[in-house]
Amino acid sequence: MVGEYADYVQSFLKIADERIKDAVEQEIKSGLLWPDPRIGLNPSFESGGRIDTLADGEFLHQECRRIFQIKDSTGNVISPLELHRHQTEAIEVAKRGVNYVLTTGTGSGKSLAYIIPIVDAILREGPGKGIKAIVVYPMNALANSQAQELEKFLNFGYPNKKGPVTFRRYTGQESDTDRQEIIEQPPDILLTNYVMLELILTRTDESRLVDAARDLRFLVFDEFHTYRGRQGADVAFLARRARIACGGEKLQIVGTSATMSSAGDSRAEVARVASLLFGSKVTPDSVIGETLRRATKPYDFSDFASIELLRQRIISGEDPSLEADQFANDPLSSFVEQNFGLREDESGKLVRQLPSPIGKDTGAAAKLSDLTGIEIDTCINAIRRQLLAGYKIMRPGGRFPIFAFRLHQFLSRGDVVSATVEGAEDRELSFDGSVWRAKSNEKREALFPLVFCRECGQDYYLVHLLGTTAERLAKNQGLSGNTVPRFIPRSLSDSNSDDDSQAGYLFIGDWSTNESDVIDAIPEDWTEVSNNTSRITSKARVLVPIPVRVGIDGTVDEGGHKAFYFKGPFRFCLNCGVTYSNRQRSDIPKPEPAKEVVTFAPSKLPPFVSLLVHLQPTYS
Repeated sequence: MVGEYADYVQSFLKIADERIKDAVEQEIKSGLLWPDPRIGLNPSFESGGRIDTLADGEFLHQECRRIFQIKDSTGNVISPLELHRHQTEAIEVAKRGVNYVLTTGTGSGKSLAYIIPIVDAILREGPGKGIKAIVVYPMNALANSQAQELEKFLNFGYPNKKGPVTFRRYTGQESDTDRQEIIEQPPDILLTNYVMLELILTRTDESRLVDAARDLRFLVFDEFHTYRGRQGADVAFLARRARIACGGEKLQIVGTSATMSSAGDSRAEVARVASLLFGSKVTPDSVIGETLRRATKPYDFSDFASIELLRQRIISGEDPSLEADQFANDPLSSFVEQNFGLREDESGKLVRQLPSPIGKDTGAAAKLSDLTGIEIDTCINAIRRQLLAGYKIMRPGGRFPIFAFRLHQFLSRGDVVSATVEGAEDRELSFDGSVWRAKSNEKREALFPLVFCRECGQDYYLVHLLGTTAERLAKNQGLSGNTVPRFIPRSLSDSNSDDDSQAGYLFIGDWSTNESDVIDAIPEDWTEVSNNTSRITSKARVLVPIPVRVGIDGTVDEGGHKAFYFKGPFRFCLNCGVTYSNRQRSDIPKPEPAKEVVTFAPSKLPPFVSLLVHLQPTYS
């Protein structure tokens, strides 16, 4: 897959300069498009007690004891269900009859925090009395996954796999037969998406579902942070219409979001956003977060004795113990959890650590090597072995590994290739996005991003011209006046110009400034015929490339390197002469080049430049 992706990216690359081409290919081979995965540990949560305990105290209906157990596919009970503290807190808030929000992270069991109160309420009021809960998902994949989980809890262990509480998925994926069956026999719990809920409320065919939900008890919006902008407004109106059409006196609205928790939003802010979306009050004390605990012994790695224990552990080369207690007391286990799992916030509370790579440069292995003085490859292997061992060892209770880690793999478009303004053989290249480099004579050397013509691969420097307009520069060659013209780097998407700056390009190469040669080289619609003589139009004259000499720091300097400047957007290539329509103002979605004036074709999206610009990772 990596090879195919690399081939795809390289199919857009056309670079004439062999030195730059070789450097780009080497960067790709070294992993530019496939960086190290980031690793995150699912943390351990404070216990909230067992379902049995809540049922014994009649806090939950007795049948919940049978429903919410860990079972195999045949319905045999593997173990009682132990709740996390935030799940128990959610059940307690639900018992108060108020709206609430779960802001716990990924893998924290948010769905049980609303499913258990829903099932408890249905059991107490009696199943089969219409739709009592509607759960709205932003994607069908989430609804499908939830249906599978409910099948295990609500049906496994009952005769014919039919428990007392019924549920159905109604997302538009169902056959006509299933859809009609759901309308005629409405379930206790309906799983849907926001588009289908809109249709249910407006189509006459589904009016019986609306009637069945007249005394709705729970309206749940899973991952409600996904509803933003116009879509957020649509869902907010949908929530209000659903409340008017179905909401009974006891209706509770519930929201879940893992992202708002990781973003560090305060309870008051989450409550404000939820109240706005739901159209119903959510108070800050009804926003429930996660309470984490350590799975390993805490070591203070600012203390010399702890560092020495860690160092000796790695030097020993011993395999990690597969005994839970010994593994939890291992200083290397503690280091792994502190770097991939947990950290303390400013108040001293345990919160999730951001996913990070093992990596040689800035990852956990580099930190471990700096801390212990041990060679980095040894540290990489030690961390990998510890993670894999921790994945085999179950936490107390037997449900989850001590180190339930996730790999977040990114694909990259690449990075910026920049160069100094010098001759092809002398210029320095950079791939780290730097725009300045210090020189020994205390002058700063400017690095400008490069872009390449899709037709011939000629390179151009992306620049902003500061201190004067292009017209003034053309008039005095930039060598007079109170302000010295200067070029600074820009990105391709930054094409704004004003009185004091102008977005454009620098070209280093042979290009004649003779009037007749210029007329032959520029696009035909830049010229006009007067008295049987071709000349450049007044409007086009400011677009013609201007000879200029540029110093290493980007200033216009008589002793600088010879170049040609022209303002953006990119109109034609000074090397091959390919022309683009002036109707297409942006350089990013240029169509395939042609010698004639062309009309932009939306289907032809590859840019005119074969760029390694703008690192834009996406999840894969």
